[in-house]
Amino acid sequence: MIGIGIAGAGHFAAQHMRALEGLADFRLIAASAGSPESTGRFVATHGGRACADWRELLDDPAIDVILIATPHHLHAPMAIAAAGAGKHVLVEKPMAPSFADCVAMARAAEAGGVQLLVAHVMRFVAPCLAAREAIAAGRIGRPRVGRSAMMKRWMEANRQPWHLARESGGGMLLTAGIHALDRLVWLMDADVERVAAMSAASFHDQPVPDVDLLLLRFAGGGLATLTSAGYRDTTGVNDTEIVGEDGILRLDLIRGVEIGQGGHWTSLPGAMEADWLRHGLAREWLAMRAAIRDGTRPPVGAAEAGALIACIAAAETAAATGREQTLPVWPEAGRDQRSA
Repeated sequence: MIGIGIAGAGHFAAQHMRALEGLADFRLIAASAGSPESTGRFVATHGGRACADWRELLDDPAIDVILIATPHHLHAPMAIAAAGAGKHVLVEKPMAPSFADCVAMARAAEAGGVQLLVAHVMRFVAPCLAAREAIAAGRIGRPRVGRSAMMKRWMEANRQPWHLARESGGGMLLTAGIHALDRLVWLMDADVERVAAMSAASFHDQPVPDVDLLLLRFAGGGLATLTSAGYRDTTGVNDTEIVGEDGILRLDLIRGVEIGQGGHWTSLPGAMEADWLRHGLAREWLAMRAAIRDGTRPPVGAAEAGALIACIAAAETAAATGREQTLPVWPEAGRDQRSA
């Protein structure tokens, strides 16, 4: 049985618990939220022991892995402390607000001999898995051009003040648009080398952008665009298109995946999934279980998750200066922190 401790027992941690309901070999041991009242409500619903402070999770020998689902600026110090205590870590996206924090987290996991899985759920849902498999099989040839978008309601019920401050990892791109970026980079199957960008607070009076437009240049010459927009309506767009040398792949989380070739569009079987979030989170935990028990590398390596943060930071600089930016390279010592 794998014992779970939760730091940040709130809205999204509850989604994780819903996904864990159908899985064997997991048990919630303890949880900590932002207040005693919130913690009490969480454990009353999901079980486990209430902790007044997340640091109590570090000393509990029954806890094997800590889920970190806190405000983004707390991810790095919590993950580093957990790794130092010998706990495996499943940390929600974004990995951390800065590239330096991501590197520090990876080094702490290496030093502690523990697994670190960054929970980029797009890599675990059926439409994205089907799209990745089709591209790997050569269905559309080598990817050359991409387009990805997430446009959704920004001020949802779970939005908090820290979402509106960059120093705490807020803003639409780091909070939600990163899903579209991750999907795009994963399906283009190449590293982003340079980025140009524009950003604005177009829909809300707030100190961080709710709209970001990125132009990405990949290793090998591929190009792509990203649109991240947090607006007021509840109708959303969450899709990606990849143009290969031999065809086009179109992915939509609701409509599934299609391949366009020879003037015709063909739907991929098995590329649609009801309640895709629950299934995706369940696959994250299954990957975590395999990593813990078998020593296999997690499907989302720290270097890949860190590269997304480097891309976003470079885009912020590009938007502020009007100049295309080059991304930093992941330190050589952490190369084994890529996924298998």
